[in-house]
Amino acid sequence: MTANEAGSLEAKGKQEVSTSAEQTRPGLTFTPAVDIFETDKAITLLADMPGVKAGNLDIDLHQDVLTLTGEAQPAEGKDENYVLQEFRTGRYIRQFSLSDTIDQAKIEAEMANGVLRLVLPKAEKAVPRKISVKAG
Repeated sequence: MTANEAGSLEAKGKQEVSTSAEQTRPGLTFTPAVDIFETDKAITLLADMPGVKAGNLDIDLHQDVLTLTGEAQPAEGKDENYVLQEFRTGRYIRQFSLSDTIDQAKIEAEMANGVLRLVLPKAEKAVPRKISVKAG
């Protein structure tokens, strides 16, 4: 992904996924909003997945497609009943195609406060470098 490709992504609010495919699980499915940053050495992706804990998050990499799947659990306690519920819970799903410029073996993930942080290091061949010129 180049800076232009990452720059063409727009931030979206929490949106319910609408698809013509049949869902095999009951409940709502959302597309998490993401921010993507790029440096010379890596691409960092932040995915907003409120209510999802690390144990309910799956990150799958198969045939250059990175799939994020998370399940948000309701926040009410055992003896609590909702008086007002504006926060909707459900599943989060989002996929990204990775180019060969990403070193897939070194991808790192961290989940904190409902935000997934993925660091996708660039392969050595994709990292810019300077070539010194010898005087002859």
